[in-house]
Amino acid sequence: MEKFGSGRVGGSALSHWLTDGWHHLPVSAGPVVTLQDLSASTPGVLPNQLLAEAVAAGHIGAGEFRIPETSIQPASLDLRLGEYALRIRCSFLPHDETVERKVKDYIVDELDLRKEGAVLETNRPYLIPLIETLRLPPYVRGKANPKSSTGRLDVFTRVITDHSYRFDEIRSGYEGNLWLEVVPLSFAIRVRQHLALNQLRLMVGRSGVSDDELRALHLEEPILFRGGRAATADEFATADGLFLGLDLRGDEQRRVGYRAKDNAGLLDMSRIGAYVPEDFWEVVRSEDGDRVVLDPERFYLLLSDEAVRIPPGLASEMTAYDPTSGELRTHYAGFFDPGFGYDRAGMLKGSRAALEVRAHDVPFMIEHHQRVCKLTFERMVCPPTKLYGEDIGSNYQGQVETLGKHFRRGPAT
Repeated sequence: MEKFGSGRVGGSALSHWLTDGWHHLPVSAGPVVTLQDLSASTPGVLPNQLLAEAVAAGHIGAGEFRIPETSIQPASLDLRLGEYALRIRCSFLPHDETVERKVKDYIVDELDLRKEGAVLETNRPYLIPLIETLRLPPYVRGKANPKSSTGRLDVFTRVITDHSYRFDEIRSGYEGNLWLEVVPLSFAIRVRQHLALNQLRLMVGRSGVSDDELRALHLEEPILFRGGRAATADEFATADGLFLGLDLRGDEQRRVGYRAKDNAGLLDMSRIGAYVPEDFWEVVRSEDGDRVVLDPERFYLLLSDEAVRIPPGLASEMTAYDPTSGELRTHYAGFFDPGFGYDRAGMLKGSRAALEVRAHDVPFMIEHHQRVCKLTFERMVCPPTKLYGEDIGSNYQGQVETLGKHFRRGPAT
């Protein structure tokens, strides 16, 4: 296997970027790092320029297709659907077999995703081969997550790899195909070949940022904001990540978000700004005391009370919250790229996070500023050359609305 290189930039230089101040330099600043500079001793998430190099070097392939530049995000790569979908009777992990071999025992039907695509029904699992393939060096691993627009439609996805015991985790040095399990939960959806529903991050070594490092960084350049000001030390709550709470005060009409309608129509995920929100969503309003009772097994879109700013030297992920806090699930789409809620002039005071929420088993009361999710942070190998936001035409920078890009915006929403 071709390796990235021998590591000309030492691990000590890269591992101390927090204290050296790389995180707040202009995007083009900092040492120039190439694939040949990477080794097991250079921890961090690969930025867009190194992902592009990995594509050019054949570590990320696409068979007969090419990987377009638009697929490469500041700290992740969009993964595209292949030409067919397998309707399967149950989910599974391949363990010591290939996915292609294991799935043969569970196939119910095969759908053609070319041309007009196919309809995926709610609460049925589908397995779709992805166009992209991997040939990773032994010290590079990967992690997958749904794209934000996928999570906001309550479409559950997770990546499966050959000989794997875990979803969404791609082991170091993996060579082979990628498969995507897709389960629409609230709406029947139409999907087509080349549509991207999820994203991949590549990383080297232990790239996590500790709570102490995160607090020190927040004091130097704020990461969390409340009401347009930097969060105080008491408001900056951490425990292996940074907690976010809910905004259940909403606007002057107490609107705080949306709940998915039962038995809504078909939604084509290739169509942007095409749908009237009222056809798919009910407005959720808080009751006295700034609280909402969640109906069990119903899908809600809400907003965080805090705004988050991800500087160029960091990447973040929304992670599952401790289930002992209640019968509540948040987090269906998790990646926050460098530049989320950030601008080079320092004028943007973060962006609020859209929270996908579902209660299980019994009705569940949530209250304003209740902590329901957590952001974990990882250092970048080096700053990306493009940031989330204007650099890539992002849909959710500075958002005050939870609905995804498929819905029309205007007074009605």
